[in-house]
Amino acid sequence: MFRCGISYPRCRWILPLIILFAIIFDIIAIAAQSGWVEDEDAKTHYASMWRQCQGRNDQFACKSLMEYPWAQAVAALMIIGLIILIIAFIISIVALCCTLTIPLLPMIGGMLILAVVIQMIALIIYPVKFNELIYEGFYTYTWAYGFGWGATILMLGCGILFCCLPRYEDELSGFEKTKYIYTSNRS
Repeated sequence: MFRCGISYPRCRWILPLIILFAIIFDIIAIAAQSGWVEDEDAKTHYASMWRQCQGRNDQFACKSLMEYPWAQAVAALMIIGLIILIIAFIISIVALCCTLTIPLLPMIGGMLILAVVIQMIALIIYPVKFNELIYEGFYTYTWAYGFGWGATILMLGCGILFCCLPRYEDELSGFEKTKYIYTSNRS
């Protein structure tokens, strides 16, 4: 006899875990010093969210990007998104892992969607304004910038799931019988 099923009560910790990964990705993106962007050809210019560096042979002159209002806005939006994400994580731990509090789930979803919008704005402003600032050569966006998008995508998925979870209250609380995808006709 072969049975496959989904047990919601045992899977309640997965969403907070995914949010934790989004927090880690966001911290990596914000704290990365190696750069969000680097020139494609000679590797003589790179920029992170905080500063840009130019030079050759490991002798780089760095200059802060925080003198530009757009860079300040990007930093502020990314940090605000991270703070909202951390608050959503703490509430999700309480709502799903400590006690099952269904009314908090749409609020967590809303917070995550808000953080997604904020960070998407920051992740779109940065390349547009950086390209306006620098005219020479071709630039590629590095893994640190990708971690920012990765965190945003994880938040979007979790936000949608948190908004949908109240429809499955019985399954989450363990009151409904496990649904099997496949059952054998043999006894």
